[in-house]
Amino acid sequence: MNHSTTRIKVLLAGLFSQILCVGIARFAYTPLLPVMQDQTWMGDAEGGWLAAINYVGYMLGALIAASVSDLKLKDTLYRFGLVTAIVTTAAMAFTDNMLLWSILRFLSGLSSAGSMLIASGLILNWLIRHHHRSELGIHFSGVGIGIVVAAIAVELMLRWSLSWSEQWLWFSLIAVILAIPAWLWLPKPDTAPTTSTGQALQDNPPTKKFMRLMLAAYFCAGYGYVISATFIVTIVERIPALSGMGALTFAVVGLAAAPAVMNWDLIARKLGYLNALILAYSLQIAGIVLPTFYHSLEVALFSALLFGGTFVGCVSLVLTMAGRLYPTKPAKLMGKMTLSYGAAQVIAPALTGMIAEQTGYYDIGLWLAGGFVALGTLLIVWLKFSDRTAHILDESARLAAAKS
Repeated sequence: MNHSTTRIKVLLAGLFSQILCVGIARFAYTPLLPVMQDQTWMGDAEGGWLAAINYVGYMLGALIAASVSDLKLKDTLYRFGLVTAIVTTAAMAFTDNMLLWSILRFLSGLSSAGSMLIASGLILNWLIRHHHRSELGIHFSGVGIGIVVAAIAVELMLRWSLSWSEQWLWFSLIAVILAIPAWLWLPKPDTAPTTSTGQALQDNPPTKKFMRLMLAAYFCAGYGYVISATFIVTIVERIPALSGMGALTFAVVGLAAAPAVMNWDLIARKLGYLNALILAYSLQIAGIVLPTFYHSLEVALFSALLFGGTFVGCVSLVLTMAGRLYPTKPAKLMGKMTLSYGAAQVIAPALTGMIAEQTGYYDIGLWLAGGFVALGTLLIVWLKFSDRTAHILDESARLAAAKS
């Protein structure tokens, strides 16, 4: 098999793992949340806490990714994550106990870190070793496609009058199908210190200032992302004129996210990684706060388009930067960055759910989220003009643009 075909299969393994571990194990919960609230005892606060617990699991996965250097162990953890995603998705159907749901959402979050971080590191390592562009656009497009799959599946299953528990079971069947190529098409990792042509892999550690500011900026992005990602369907469904439009809005998020990462790869080649991040953060602010001004379907869909087109681009750009700085062990820095991103995602949904329960609406939560992303934008601007690591990343983007 030639290198081009192998490259596509490697990237598709990552894409299918993202659809499974992030699209289904994580994001099926978003369109199913109003259904579960309708058919079970769950309220806004409980819905927020379950989302927060999911991110606690994701954070533990990020900590593991940051702590483990052995590529073979990372490969084992990746495959464990695929199995865990299937099992936890199916098990959601068999209980309505808050404690058991919490355990399952925690383990589901743990599995999504395997796809988002460990798979990203393994794939990026393989691409660099074989002299391909170190870009993860196809891999991360699985997040957007997974959102579309989740939204459409819930809409279809509601038309078939399936209960919330039956819908979780159908999702687990889809998960089994996705796990097959995700398992088979990712090669066992090469642990040699050189590329396929014998070129040494060299790390470019960032400055302490870069790490502090970037971790803070990524925390802000995580806060902004999780509010819309968790509550967008519920927010739309609560607007009387938009009742029944929640799944459509969530599908638009996914449709925008699927090609977005590849678009942000192209933008980064032209503008550099930090300039691309500044642009993505700025557009995401508008996507988050727009629904607080206007309650029309057009605005809801435009907001979904902006949010979907930026959030996964922010993740991909940051994790690709981590891989460029540490080609020999990309998941270590990816894991540290994601601990910051994940910390916000534990705090934000629980806080927003409690505010919504007290006030009856989500506007305050959305403004808080937009404010955090605005702060993150300012931190990246500061970083761009005050740290030498920015120049290393700009040179890396230029080299990526020059590769075939």
